Amino acid sequence: METIDLPEPQGRSAASRKLNVLVAVTVALLATFMGICKVKDDNICQQMQQLQANRVDHWSYYQARNVREEVAKATLVQLKLNQMGRPEAEQAAYRDAIKQYDALVADQEKKKVDAKAQAEQDQRDYDAANFKDDQFDLSDTLLAIAIALLAITSLTEQFGLYLVALVPTAFGVLMGLAGLAGWSLHPNALVALLS
Repeated sequence: METIDLPEPQGRSAASRKLNVLVAVTVALLATFMGICKVKDDNICQQMQQLQANRVDHWSYYQARNVREEVAKATLVQLKLNQMGRPEAEQAAYRDAIKQYDALVADQEKKKVDAKAQAEQDQRDYDAANFKDDQFDLSDTLLAIAIALLAITSLTEQFGLYLVALVPTAFGVLMGLAGLAGWSLHPNALVALLS
């Protein structure tokens, strides 16, 4: 197949060709940066899903420990009430059972506290990951707006529009770098508006 050389559009200046090259290079760099941020954001989303599952599991363990503790406490009360008035020969068996259930109550209380602490830590970890996810979401949105403006710039060949496109570009790159570097930059008002 032969290649077809299209003629240059009439009246196209060197300045407009330079602008289109500048737009093309900017779009290529932004697309590359967005790809890097997307990989990191996807990994964060997977981590958030795992943290959410862990949090639900730990709260379930907490509830199960709570039920076990309450059953053990009720059994302990019942044993103490039944012990009263029993002959001395039966008292030893009750004391052993009471001791066993005292230990069970203490064990369930400790495990319940541990499960609660882990569930709360899972929530803190989830919130920290969500903070970073918000940064990448803002970066992605701002860079998509920038690329759309750059496309219009290429069509209209207006250098002023290229400068306008640099505004969301700068903020998008800043938010992406904040997510990658772990900076605490987080425009809460904007995030709240978009959430």
